[in-house]
Amino acid sequence: MKKIVCFILVLSGCFLQMSAAGEADLLQQANQLYSEGEYRQAAELYEQLLEEKGVAPELFYNLGNAYFKSNEVGLSILNYERALRLNPRFDDARYNLQLAQTKVIDDIPPAQVFFVKRWIQALVSRYTSNQWLYASSAMFVLCLAGCLLFVFARSRGVRKAAFVLGVVMLVFSVCSLVCSLTRKSDFLNHREAIVMTGIITVKSSPDRSGTDLFELHEGTKVSLKSTLGEWVEIVIGDGRMGWAEQKHLEKI
Repeated sequence: MKKIVCFILVLSGCFLQMSAAGEADLLQQANQLYSEGEYRQAAELYEQLLEEKGVAPELFYNLGNAYFKSNEVGLSILNYERALRLNPRFDDARYNLQLAQTKVIDDIPPAQVFFVKRWIQALVSRYTSNQWLYASSAMFVLCLAGCLLFVFARSRGVRKAAFVLGVVMLVFSVCSLVCSLTRKSDFLNHREAIVMTGIITVKSSPDRSGTDLFELHEGTKVSLKSTLGEWVEIVIGDGRMGWAEQKHLEKI
């Protein structure tokens, strides 16, 4: 029995090593094709890696670079956005996204937002849900430490400081938990998408006979509100709303 177990473990180890080697070879091939200027072929291998091995911000970043070099504006922006969705602090992806966005025809001014709300939104989106959760847990531990000091400390000054520390850390812990839940909700709900077709017409109603409201071009980012059949209600940066066919959009 022990020999069988050992054989299975050795076989599993060999399989994992072969799988890792195959993944490394595929990634190396993709990087080689990219360095040789074969961007479309490199993109195909990056897509294969994402499909077979799972998502990773670095793979989305490389895929975005390959599509950008192939002049596929919509696909490059989509993959840079996906990289930032997994890792909001991926500065290289953020820089390349801004570069790709200069090629988008639509120049939509953002709606005016109160600066405090804008600051909070930027802060929340700067970290992932797990990072906010870790911060919340650490602050809650500090809150408990403050409570223990308050109960057992003999000095009145220490007890006063411990009480203030406990209250402040509790407030920060709750705020961080709310940020974590907000980020998780945004991550799961896929409320944003990229226009993938050269030009689309946004309608006043979810049918082709609806009134034409405005046009959007490839690479434009939109927010998704509701879905009805093959149509989705969208909102763009300046607040305008309308209906577009789902086939022209790709969720981030």
